[in-house]
Amino acid sequence: MSIGDSLPQILIRKPETPSGELTPSGPSYGLPPELLASAGRRLAQAALTYAAVYALTWAVSGAALSMGAMEDLGGERELWSTLTLVFVVLSLGMWALARSGRVAPETLLDVALVFEVVGAVGIDIGIMWVPKGTSPEILTMLSWTAVWIVVFPLLVPATPGKTLVAALIAASMKPLFVLIVIARGAPAPAPGTMLLIAFPNFVCALLAYTASRVVYGLGREVGRARRLGSYHLTERLGAGGMGEVWRAEHRLLARPAAIKLIRAGTLGSDGDSRRQMLKRFEREAQATAALSSPHTVQLHDFGIADDGTFYYVMELLHGLDADQLVRRFGPLPPARAVHVLSQVCESLAEAHHAGLVHRDIKPANVYLCRRGLVHDFVKVLDFGLVKAAGAAGRDETMLTGPNAAAGTPAFMAPELALGTAEVDGRADIYAVGCLAYWLLTGRLVFDQGTPMQVALAHVHTEPEPPSRRSGQQIPVALEGVVMACLAKDREERPSSAEELGRLLDAAAVPEPWDRDDAARWWRANLSDLAA
Repeated sequence: MSIGDSLPQILIRKPETPSGELTPSGPSYGLPPELLASAGRRLAQAALTYAAVYALTWAVSGAALSMGAMEDLGGERELWSTLTLVFVVLSLGMWALARSGRVAPETLLDVALVFEVVGAVGIDIGIMWVPKGTSPEILTMLSWTAVWIVVFPLLVPATPGKTLVAALIAASMKPLFVLIVIARGAPAPAPGTMLLIAFPNFVCALLAYTASRVVYGLGREVGRARRLGSYHLTERLGAGGMGEVWRAEHRLLARPAAIKLIRAGTLGSDGDSRRQMLKRFEREAQATAALSSPHTVQLHDFGIADDGTFYYVMELLHGLDADQLVRRFGPLPPARAVHVLSQVCESLAEAHHAGLVHRDIKPANVYLCRRGLVHDFVKVLDFGLVKAAGAAGRDETMLTGPNAAAGTPAFMAPELALGTAEVDGRADIYAVGCLAYWLLTGRLVFDQGTPMQVALAHVHTEPEPPSRRSGQQIPVALEGVVMACLAKDREERPSSAEELGRLLDAAAVPEPWDRDDAARWWRANLSDLAA
């Protein structure tokens, strides 16, 4: 199996942002973008919880008042109700702002610190309604403001300095309102009591500062860990059994890229396995870097990080692969299928001339993207199973493991399934035939049974012509080209990718698919990527 089967392909699409998630464009505020995005979601949750608890407290106090458990506040009850409505509305506004995703992460986190202070005001303002005859010593009890001060920086990270300033201001709210209560006629506490009133909140402010240093420091460490060479990882685009694909930015160049990471722990438990896998990934990087066809995904860099992670940096593409295309929009018109297949042949022609066989041509490895003003521009991805043709290739095949067939069963040439013959470019020609079948019909050549049964069907079973399984008219000449690619005997297939390209161009396809057709289709169906 190819790493392309377990790991999402090099990306490939404009990231979609669910409601409530920030989308920072790069490292900011000293924290990784993912931590900032999660902080925005947690801020929204904190604001919604604050609104609910505040409203619940007002309701419970009203019930206690009706049962005589609290002194009647008289006309001030209406004022308290008004203030409750104000703070609930403010917290709901904070919730909506955090979920909107329209505010830059740095700005939102600064606004969050203001909300922390406003929240403390909302909690401590209840002190103003302490009955005048109550001993002020009761105010020395630990208030809910202390909990708010300690928990807030754990939910919403900020720089330690900003956290300390906001926490100290929030801690000052309780002694401030105690002074207001005294001014309203309550008995003044002894100086020592006043110290006890203020002390707990200020201790919690120092605890909040300590917590902020820990959270902020961990975030910075994560950011440093995500720097690979000259690139900084900014957004995870996908994950699989062997690793991850990330959007990345170069530290000096304004060039986004896609980085495929292969974690050290997935390379095998023993030294030989790890060396074989590393050699395989290095070969993919070197093979891809050696190819210059515009229809082959471009590799910028590769290496091994300090923690043993193997990575390679590829161009970032915007579009969708042929698998997604057919599943979302149905089979392609014959003219468009020929347009796609011809570009695949251009990529393979260069690889075959260099003595390289892809061995894993399939819809997921054929990517349709926008390149400049050109739409439906095809890129061939994932040369992870590439091998040299001929005798030297037999030795390199051992990198896939003993007695293991390489490739994807649904697109595997008979000689690959049997593993008994030298593999050359005609194995890729067979896979292009399977790809054409998928594009024209939305069906696999053989789609029933286990992977082993499918592989054996490619060896022994004659495929049904695509016209019998398609709801559209397929030109006879084009169907003949597809069936020739699917010949069991490789001697009966087109001899090269160049010959296949010429046969496709000569196929009687009415009204060939051109740039204008592609641009119109993209504007109608993928408008966010078409411009």
